[in-house]
Amino acid sequence: MTYNANNEENLVVVEVSPQTHEIVETEMTGETDEVKHETKALIEAIKRRAQSEAESAGTLTIETYVNAVRRAREVIEGEKLIERDRLERSWTNIQEDAERNWNLLLKEVAEVSDRFQESAKAAWETFTAPRPRS
Repeated sequence: MTYNANNEENLVVVEVSPQTHEIVETEMTGETDEVKHETKALIEAIKRRAQSEAESAGTLTIETYVNAVRRAREVIEGEKLIERDRLERSWTNIQEDAERNWNLLLKEVAEVSDRFQESAKAAWETFTAPRPRS
């Protein structure tokens, strides 16, 4: 599924070959239907891309097809979909922000507590101060 500009769900229909269906179902037992569906769509997209590149190069030969598939695989392997160091950096930043915010909150609570204490002390001193008798 994809989402449009209004974040509304769009259903993408992908025709899946029986071979792709069988491979995904066999190799991905235990995965959700959504994961299987997206994997099948990815495999079909790779196959279509390789075939179109091979056809655009001229006559579809085994060598042309193999080269197109190899290029597609290299592009996919070269692109990191999930960058572990980026995720770790983000997690570290979240932890640092949380710690900084916690420390600021503690500081503000301490300041408010001090002010209440000073106010209470001043109120007590005013309340218990001797008054001139008239």
